[in-house]
Amino acid sequence: MKVDFIDRHKDEHGVQLICDALAETSAAIAPSSYYAAESRPPSARSLRDAELMAAITTMCKESYHVYGARKMWKEIGRAGHQVARCTVERLMRAEGLKGSNGPSRR
Repeated sequence: MKVDFIDRHKDEHGVQLICDALAETSAAIAPSSYYAAESRPPSARSLRDAELMAAITTMCKESYHVYGARKMWKEIGRAGHQVARCTVERLMRAEGLKGSNGPSRR
């Protein structure tokens, strides 16, 4: 998140100035850490998350955004993806995907 912030503003202010300003907050980051993060390849988790998110988004559209995290987890498992339910919940929350509440049952 800090790296994304610096990326958005580095053309305007420069990396060193932004890092100096952030040093006075709880979001401190050294310029060397920024450059290391920039050159580092994506993690296995972020690659897997991108793959799963593509599948979840497709299934969400196919289900007309009716499935919540629990049903989506079962559906994605039937499609051959081994994934924990909490991972599906996290990814759906991050993308703002929710299931339909449907009619009230009383």
